[in-house]
Amino acid sequence: MKIILFKHPVFLYSQSMPRYANMLLTGMKERGHKVEVWSPKPLFYKLPIKKSFKKWLGYIDQYIVFPLEVKLKLNKYPSETLFVFADQALGPWIPLIKNRPHVIHCHDFLALKSALGKVPENPIGFSGRMYQNFIRKGFSKGKNFISISQKTKVDLHEFHFGGISSSEVCYNGLNREFKKIDSNKARKGLENILKINLSLGYILHIGGNQYYKNRKGVLEIYKAFREKNNCEIPLLLIGPKPTYELNNLYYKSKYQKDIHFITDLSDEYVNAAYSGAICLLFPSLDEGFGWPIAEAMASGCLVVTTDEAPMNEVVGKANKFLISRMPFDEKLVSDWANRASEKLIEIKELSDKEKEIYLDIGIESAKRFNTIIAINSIEKVYKSILKKNNL
Repeated sequence: MKIILFKHPVFLYSQSMPRYANMLLTGMKERGHKVEVWSPKPLFYKLPIKKSFKKWLGYIDQYIVFPLEVKLKLNKYPSETLFVFADQALGPWIPLIKNRPHVIHCHDFLALKSALGKVPENPIGFSGRMYQNFIRKGFSKGKNFISISQKTKVDLHEFHFGGISSSEVCYNGLNREFKKIDSNKARKGLENILKINLSLGYILHIGGNQYYKNRKGVLEIYKAFREKNNCEIPLLLIGPKPTYELNNLYYKSKYQKDIHFITDLSDEYVNAAYSGAICLLFPSLDEGFGWPIAEAMASGCLVVTTDEAPMNEVVGKANKFLISRMPFDEKLVSDWANRASEKLIEIKELSDKEKEIYLDIGIESAKRFNTIIAINSIEKVYKSILKKNNL
């Protein structure tokens, strides 16, 4: 196959999307396909101007300059070329090739749902709503889609304006190896670099400051857990520096000395962080997939997460420790945290034999998220699209 892969410009400084695009690029090349990457270059964006205007200059590069470049190049490529979009957020470019063989990878529709007023936790301003509508109109011109979860597929069919010819689910593949490490060994390794006493184990959260990651909910559940337990099990939150609001909650907590925000932890220690944890606490409000869930299970770590798609879809059969979604009403959060904390207590009181049974279920469930399986499934969809177009 000859594949043209559209991906986000590097000047957006995204992390997850470039990783996914590179997985597609590498995987298809390894299977003998010719892949060419198309992405906007920073022309206007690199002009010396105030940072607050940079976003708008980036839009000129993405939505005025780049489409002109694409139109000039399109006729040079034979009809059997497959045009692949690494993310549905690249929607404004899809009309350029709507009559050529194409497929769009869909990750999540969180921003669009917020723009449509479906997420009270994340109100969006006028310009944000217009931007998401611009993207929606674009990907609605597409006909062939691959979603990373059943939940994403359901959202796609809800928000797509036109007819969809094909729509498949290909789960993500873990982009590096995660394996079960002896918990004591993992804790000692982390103790050496973090200088924190982890001998009792710890509750772990991995995620950013986005509203849907719900770090606030993590602190609320931990508070409820500690109030019920006469133990000093710490909480590790691995990710970026906390927001102003999160810092306020931290400084007000009477368990402050046992709450640790860990930034810039190298990849080699992330696997150990999972393996040494009592559990991963992941009370996310929404996701496209939920990488930490799959990573934790593969590392031999029990997962406490939200009983809503796609989180419950990703845990699969390892669904013993699901909790309800945190309510938007502040008056109800305390009761929610108390109920959720019962799952932490349940895990803490597991016998070694019971824990091993649940860990084995999680490890088996994580085997669904294999990069080779993912690329093979994606390649099969690519070929079927070309075949459908008699190419």
